[in-house]
Amino acid sequence: MLYGAMKVSIGGPLKLAFRPWVEGLENVPAEGPAILASNHLSFSDSFFLPAVLDRKVTFIAKAEYFTTPGLKGRLTAAFFKGVGQLPVDRSGARGAGEAAIKSGIEVLERGELFGIYPEGTRSPDGRLYRGKPGGLARVALATGAPVIPVAMIDTEKIQPPGKVMPKLMRPGIRIGKPLDFRRYRGMEQDRFVLRAVTDEVMYEIMKLSGQEYVDIYATAAKRQIAEAAKAEKQAHKEAEQAHKEERKGAVRERPDS
Repeated sequence: MLYGAMKVSIGGPLKLAFRPWVEGLENVPAEGPAILASNHLSFSDSFFLPAVLDRKVTFIAKAEYFTTPGLKGRLTAAFFKGVGQLPVDRSGARGAGEAAIKSGIEVLERGELFGIYPEGTRSPDGRLYRGKPGGLARVALATGAPVIPVAMIDTEKIQPPGKVMPKLMRPGIRIGKPLDFRRYRGMEQDRFVLRAVTDEVMYEIMKLSGQEYVDIYATAAKRQIAEAAKAEKQAHKEAEQAHKEERKGAVRERPDS
């Protein structure tokens, strides 16, 4: 009931305001379990995709969204539950991964749709990054559920980092044909199989999205970008300091008039 109410109160206005275009809706089954594997460009991805589907989609969200104390925390928790988010404790990398896999399997065993971002985090620059094999592939092989590749288009342009007010523009969603990995059932502990499954899904997402593919993890790219920005800031600071020292030296050397 809460999901339905949230879909009407949030999904309706979202579609009315942004008018997202969709291709491939027929590839989402009317019933039965399926995994929606999407690229991840914006926080809003988890809202736009469910808004255009008739069925409920369950994504995973960090546990902090559900455990913050006070009225604001309770409202935040109610909101995320209402839009189909499941809390996962990410305090330990391995524990978080196992919790996400368990949650995904439970959703699919109920015959529902499970949404997952194989990149593991949002793209820092709009490019498509290497998929992490631990979650998507293991859930797919453990359940036999079809994997449906999804491409979110231009959602990162609606509210770029640092911008408070969203830009009213039309994002897009392309939904590809289901991928069947049942031939690998029982092989979810084989890292080569997990890698192959993940890479096949990422290739389909790349074709749908038209993004440039980068064969490193997005988390590593974020660190590189942050380090480069820090180095640039430090270099700018040092250049300014050197310029100040140069000016001081010029003043000291100037003869008295």
